[in-house]
Amino acid sequence: MATRAAGRSEQVWITMDDGVRLAATLHLPAADAPQPCLLEALPYRKDDITSSYTEEYERLREEFGYAVCRVDLRGTGSSEGIAVDEYPPREQDDLVAVIAWLAAQSWCDGSIGMYGTSYSGFNAIQVAMRRPPALKAIAPIYATDDRYTDDVHYMGGSLRLLDVVDYPTYMIAMNALPPVPSIAGPDWRERWLDRLDRTEPWLLRWLQEATDGPYWRHGSLRDPSLPDPEGLLHLGYERIDVPTMIVAGWADGYRNNSFRTVASLRDAGTPARLVAGPWSHMSAESALPGPHIDLAAELARWFDRWLRGADNGVDAEPPYTFFLRESGGAPEPDAAQVAGSWRSMPDWPNTTWRCPLSWVIGGGTRVLAVRPDTGTAAWNSCAGRLPWGQPTDQRFDDAASLTWDFPAESDPMTLIGPGWVRLRVAADQPVASVSVKLCDVADDGTSTLITRGFLNLTHRDGHTDPVPLVPGEFVDAEVELETCAYTLLPGRRLRLSVTGVDWPNTIAPPRPVTLAVDGDATTISLPPPHDTDPAPRYDQGQRAVEGDPAGWRISDDVVDRVTTAAVEHGSTWDITGGTCTDRYTGSVTVDRRTWRQTSTSTARFTLTWGDTSVSTECAVELTADADHLTVAITLQAYDGDAVVSKRCWNHQAARRFG
Repeated sequence: MATRAAGRSEQVWITMDDGVRLAATLHLPAADAPQPCLLEALPYRKDDITSSYTEEYERLREEFGYAVCRVDLRGTGSSEGIAVDEYPPREQDDLVAVIAWLAAQSWCDGSIGMYGTSYSGFNAIQVAMRRPPALKAIAPIYATDDRYTDDVHYMGGSLRLLDVVDYPTYMIAMNALPPVPSIAGPDWRERWLDRLDRTEPWLLRWLQEATDGPYWRHGSLRDPSLPDPEGLLHLGYERIDVPTMIVAGWADGYRNNSFRTVASLRDAGTPARLVAGPWSHMSAESALPGPHIDLAAELARWFDRWLRGADNGVDAEPPYTFFLRESGGAPEPDAAQVAGSWRSMPDWPNTTWRCPLSWVIGGGTRVLAVRPDTGTAAWNSCAGRLPWGQPTDQRFDDAASLTWDFPAESDPMTLIGPGWVRLRVAADQPVASVSVKLCDVADDGTSTLITRGFLNLTHRDGHTDPVPLVPGEFVDAEVELETCAYTLLPGRRLRLSVTGVDWPNTIAPPRPVTLAVDGDATTISLPPPHDTDPAPRYDQGQRAVEGDPAGWRISDDVVDRVTTAAVEHGSTWDITGGTCTDRYTGSVTVDRRTWRQTSTSTARFTLTWGDTSVSTECAVELTADADHLTVAITLQAYDGDAVVSKRCWNHQAARRFG
């Protein structure tokens, strides 16, 4: 590729219809003619906390000739206004206006693409649902089509307990940081104090919205409330009509937004493509685990086709490209590589995906007194940079679960897509849950997690209106297994593991519980065989990034019968004109006698610009006993060593169904 002249970067304000100004950075190529623009919009502070993203924007500008705009969302970073929640309607209004503003600039040819990881993947989907005229294509990376079932708040109808330690806590502290003085101007402190006075913790609203409904349907492309006579669960996707490239990772928490979304968009007539690797919630160029790809080049190919009209063949390639994992060595929390190969498929038969391989597990009725700390071998369902690592050997959780092993196959068994376990189950409490895992078991007993599913049994008939169990009465419950792409090699055993908790990934039920599973009325349904083809060999990208030192500990207080999962991590890096430091600590505990649970966490950010130093620190303590869910939040802000704000929030709600 010919060397391009160096472009430039500049800070701009984009004014909304209510007068609020959004802070944006433009990365503009040195071009003789207007070029398309790529937009990424995040609340994660473009000029300090995520300033490292600039390298990717500059590469898209210099190597591929795109203009790139990075926006601080309303009330975050240097943008004006207040951040009232994640993905509020006003946010999409703002971004529709930003797209129109970008398309009208002299350096832009009028074509806009949206892309980004996690939050910016979410709002790429949400804005595409609004159909702004200048938006021509999107590329959501590690995002979701369903905010209730597949986000960091609830799983199977139960609170994601471990996530309270992470995202909800650090967003309170991050949203309380001031605008950058060099961008905001001399009144930055006044703006900061106003932000501190008016910004509320997002966590409180999430705890109030414990069941599915209008709050979670806003911003969700998937809409299970629509009529669904064939059980396809993919209606509503016709709201997006721009070409969409989904990027997913099998160690990421948003893996379900993969085959089903691409298949459903294609059914609706929208060009769509899937690229799914083994990655965690990190860059596909450096994530743990690999192998990696040069994702920036793949993004450029996608946008070249749909923003520039380039006849580069990307739309003629198989729409499903994915890394097919296979049986390998022992699972490790920080594995740099996993075994498998890149594969592709021309189609994924989503209209028949609920007619897969199916068999009864058998064995009559089995009873399990549930241990509430079962799950620490796969303690969170969204791996990322340590301490948020990958699942370890499952045999220790298997030992505290009901398990069924199925004989080794003489031919490889390949699973591509979701599966289901349909259980006949009873509990001795009105509120109970069921955790299901499929594992790949080696001759030496090593158990590798393939996929998992979880269901709060009071949500067995849907997530909008929970229904308590009648103690001792058997019910039918269907647990959807998370989407995967995995091959069991000959000689391995497939293990079904069933218990009543997935802790600390999700909160355990309010009281000790015993489950009974009728194996003669319980079935496993797995995806039907799919023919796959070799995929193009990707550039391996960078080596995996280890990150800064992190603590990740599971401990047992033998006398008090309390299990604790604890994390700590943090780092310091240079930013324009200064430094940024973050520090996180957190722990979750469960009392194995009473099932009382706690989550405690702190997040602290410190920014320095020359002689100016500011900090915010948030502490969250959540307690779940048999009857109540109680949360206490304290937020303090410092200008130098002086406390300029201290706010406290307390919330208590009855535990009715979770």
